[in-house]
Amino acid sequence: MSRFEEAKASYTQLGVDVEAAMEQLAQLPVSLHCWQGDDVKGFDQDGPLTGGIQTTGNYPGAARTPEELMADMDKVMSLCPGRKKLNLHASYAIFAPGEHVDRDKLEPKHFAQWVSYAKERGIGIDFNPTFFSHPNIKDNLTLSSPDESVRSFWIAHGKACVRISEYFARQTGIPCVMNIWIGDGLKDIPADRLGPRQRYLQALRAIAAEPHDPELVKICIESKVFGIGMESYTVGSGEFALMAAATTEGCIPLMDNGHYHPTEVVSDKIPALLCFFDEIALHITRPVRWDSDHTVLLDDETREMAKEIVRCNALDRVYMALDYFDASINRVASWVIGLRSWQKALLSALCTPHDRLKKLQDQGQFTKLIVLQEALKTMPFGDIWQEYCRRQGVPCDFGWFAEVEKYEKEVLLAR
Repeated sequence: MSRFEEAKASYTQLGVDVEAAMEQLAQLPVSLHCWQGDDVKGFDQDGPLTGGIQTTGNYPGAARTPEELMADMDKVMSLCPGRKKLNLHASYAIFAPGEHVDRDKLEPKHFAQWVSYAKERGIGIDFNPTFFSHPNIKDNLTLSSPDESVRSFWIAHGKACVRISEYFARQTGIPCVMNIWIGDGLKDIPADRLGPRQRYLQALRAIAAEPHDPELVKICIESKVFGIGMESYTVGSGEFALMAAATTEGCIPLMDNGHYHPTEVVSDKIPALLCFFDEIALHITRPVRWDSDHTVLLDDETREMAKEIVRCNALDRVYMALDYFDASINRVASWVIGLRSWQKALLSALCTPHDRLKKLQDQGQFTKLIVLQEALKTMPFGDIWQEYCRRQGVPCDFGWFAEVEKYEKEVLLAR
């Protein structure tokens, strides 16, 4: 027997159908974030990254043009198994030579090249209005600004993005997840915590009211704990964003597992939200002490998030996207590590006998439950993963990095 056949037999003894798990994983789309490739710079402005976020590192080879970014993403997708989607920020609009419009005037035509890219590869597109790195951010505020002209500008931007999102969905035939996240907040102790949140809620509802097909455009609201320069007060806190999603028609909550306090875990929040929402969304990252957007690894919380999605039978209810930006290592490798790690976590969760574990819990057999949980940790999952990669036509874990090193030498270092 091969190592895979032996591993498969071991899982069969636990009642796990490995073949079904691999087939199911192959159909699950994961959205790949374009901003890893160029350090969140985008193409609509030349200024620094601002708005409470920061990219660290200066590894050579960052993408400078849409063509370079698309080529880098192609390399990533060629090295990762499974279905993918493309996740764009509005700041990645591509203008014709000599053309430029501000974010409140963006149109579908400014993303036509991205649609062509997606259609050629048979993938969908997710979208994010860009409420950072722009001169019309006043005192660190956008949708919550007391300045009506500032607030109106950003509401218009959000509405434009709803229209663009529907364009993506109609062109690709795949629903578009449109996520609203703002870094609004204050560096020091606020005198008014309520007013900015009331203005933000009103603005959110104005954006969500922009005519669209809710089956095609999934509007999400994402929270944040704090941002750089906004340490004392965050307008879009966890409680605010969750209640805004619950009380705004057509909105669903999006949880980024770096956007909570250090002792909170999104894996526990997933089943809680699934009690109340038909659909939820995730941005998957790796926080180190705070929302540091480190490259996703196969760590404990990554595994637990995947387990909760699978054991809750919610694979068709959770929209999954990566979200980090690491410039301290090869950016293409960072993408590949993160995407493969999340797919590993999903496959591992699909190869877990959840019904058997749930039954032990319900029967109060907690000793046996712990014994089985610990035994599962040393199951030969790696052999299942390697077989899955082989069937998907991508390199194994010991083979893909050679491709990245070659790409770095021939492409990235020439930039």
